[in-house]
Amino acid sequence: MSVLVYTENWDGKFKKLTFELISYANEIASKLNMDVTALSIGDVSDDELQKLGKYGAKKILSVKDAKLNNLENNVYTSIISKAATTTNASVVILSNNNTGKAIGPRLSVKLKAGLASGVVDLPSSYEPFIIKKKIFSGKAFANVCIKTPVKVVTLFQNSFEIKVSETNAVIENIAMDANKADFKTTIIDVNKQTNKLLLTDADIVVSGGRGMRGPENWWAIEELAKLLDAATACSRPVSDEGWRTHEEHTGQTGKVIAPNLYIACGISGAIQHIAGISSTKCIVAINKDPEAPIFEVADYGIVGDVMTVLPELISAVKEFKNSI
Repeated sequence: MSVLVYTENWDGKFKKLTFELISYANEIASKLNMDVTALSIGDVSDDELQKLGKYGAKKILSVKDAKLNNLENNVYTSIISKAATTTNASVVILSNNNTGKAIGPRLSVKLKAGLASGVVDLPSSYEPFIIKKKIFSGKAFANVCIKTPVKVVTLFQNSFEIKVSETNAVIENIAMDANKADFKTTIIDVNKQTNKLLLTDADIVVSGGRGMRGPENWWAIEELAKLLDAATACSRPVSDEGWRTHEEHTGQTGKVIAPNLYIACGISGAIQHIAGISSTKCIVAINKDPEAPIFEVADYGIVGDVMTVLPELISAVKEFKNSI
């Protein structure tokens, strides 16, 4: 038996999220006395695949096919299901991102497996299998008991520490016959953002709300983000007003992120926004209203006009960087 991990790639490269999944799977596998099998779908080089062994993957199943370079939910579900059956997997692990949210429920039905989505910790018990997940938009936790022989788990990003566990991974190139009828998406054009840190990949995020007063003041957000090697984000009212693109909108109806540091500038802290950043390790809030809800979830708070505080913060960061 094994623990199977679907390792998503981006243009043939793995990211931090993938290594977190493998580290998490390796911890579960060690408790169950099993090996970790990683499944890669799409065109990924052997050198890139070997990186998975660094975090505990013992075997790597690689399905290389140009038709599979773009996500097709039904096709990917079929391939992961077949891999789970072939490897006799008792636990299948995916990320709790858009891909995992789309595939997880389908996989659960196909494998007749119990599903725990958005888990944030290792199982507290393996017999029975009990695991903690977020509920109510991250405002509470639930302990879920899965009683089926096969379990499907989607891990919330930034919930588990990446751990090096050097393993000599064996790469096995396999062919998976996909049903042509399952290919329903036609890609007409692809426009990619370049030379900018993706919001979902960033360890540090600097975000602005209506307290920034207008798009002409966003220079301060961008300058601080540049100094900190951070991504930029915004609240929904800001993107609705057209000050920033919807690509930067974080919250329940936007991007759900889990950086190590989130700096909220002029954001009041509506519950929908908090739901999108609740897994952040450290939240710093800047707001002139001492009663703003954002201060209830912030680890550090600065009460003051954001257009006064931000320039001073930028100067302090520059001074610190020049001193080292």
